[in-house]
Amino acid sequence: MIQLGETQIDLSDPLILLALGGLLVLVVVLVLVLRSVSAATRTARAMEPLAHQMGALGQRVQSLSDGQHQLSGGISHVSELQARSQAQMLEVMERRLEEVQRSMGETLHGTSTRTARSLGELQQRLEQIDKAQANIEKLSGDVLGLQDILSNKQTRGAFGEIQLNDIVHKALPPDAYAFQATLSNGKRADCLIHLPNPPGPIVIDSKFPLEAYEALRRAKTQRDIDEAARAMRTAVRGHIKAISDRYIIEGETADGALMFLPSEAVYAELHANFPELVREGFSARVWIVSPTTCMATLNTMRAVLKDARMREQAGAIRKQLAMLHRDVELVVERVGKLTTHFGQARKDLDDINTAAERAGKRATRLDSFDFEELSAKDEAEVVPLPHR
Repeated sequence: MIQLGETQIDLSDPLILLALGGLLVLVVVLVLVLRSVSAATRTARAMEPLAHQMGALGQRVQSLSDGQHQLSGGISHVSELQARSQAQMLEVMERRLEEVQRSMGETLHGTSTRTARSLGELQQRLEQIDKAQANIEKLSGDVLGLQDILSNKQTRGAFGEIQLNDIVHKALPPDAYAFQATLSNGKRADCLIHLPNPPGPIVIDSKFPLEAYEALRRAKTQRDIDEAARAMRTAVRGHIKAISDRYIIEGETADGALMFLPSEAVYAELHANFPELVREGFSARVWIVSPTTCMATLNTMRAVLKDARMREQAGAIRKQLAMLHRDVELVVERVGKLTTHFGQARKDLDDINTAAERAGKRATRLDSFDFEELSAKDEAEVVPLPHR
């Protein structure tokens, strides 16, 4: 590549090489011409064909020069087009870069907004999880406390009595029951319901065979299941016998008693897998109830108490009805007398109205000095006022 001013000449171009070859030939020819100037006079005729060829060669060289000028213009045009294309390409690239930057900015802004919102929601969920965990910890503490209560027979008995107390309070009026009532045999009942005869007062005693039930739940092998079932039967039979012996007293209590189980699970287990215990309870006149069935039974007792109290008050109700009937008769009598008084008062008003009209006529005659018109007939028609 050769730089001549503003023109670049590429030596690898065949046209350029041809032009350079022509120039070289022209230089050689000129050198020969200069060397042969001294002999020009001698060889003028001989050089005429050579001069003719030199002229043709000059024309060719001129043509090569013109081609070189055209090639230079083409190269300049190509350079301008290339520069313009590069400028346009740079402009397009800059515009695309701005669009990409703007799109990336919007994407980053949206991503940051969504991230912030997601973090906020995550924080709220974490707070809810913390609250739930706190509730679970509190519930775990309550469960542990309940397990501690149920692990001891005395506290478990107190737990059943408290639950029975709550159910009875909700189902019956305060004067219909008594807790820890002592019977004539010296035994103390958890709750004594004051039912009328028949059936008479009925005892509710709270029992909770928890150890046998938990052993039955934990049993895995058939041997363990059989042992736990035997323990369950022994515990429930013992409770049934104790209630029957202690709280069914002829002439004092009802001909039966209730065994309250403060666990629906134990009650369901008895009815599902130990129906013979339930039948033994029926035979011993001891009815096993759970919190749900106890509430239903107490509501039935409440209806019985209400009916009995209504029968007790039936005489008083009849007496009050008789008194009410007498009061109605007195009212009717007094209304009749008042009607008579109203009739007499109406007659008195009519007489007063008639007397007032006649008095008005007499006053008019007196005002006109018509004394002659007053007659004995008018005097006879005077309405006398009644004397009270």
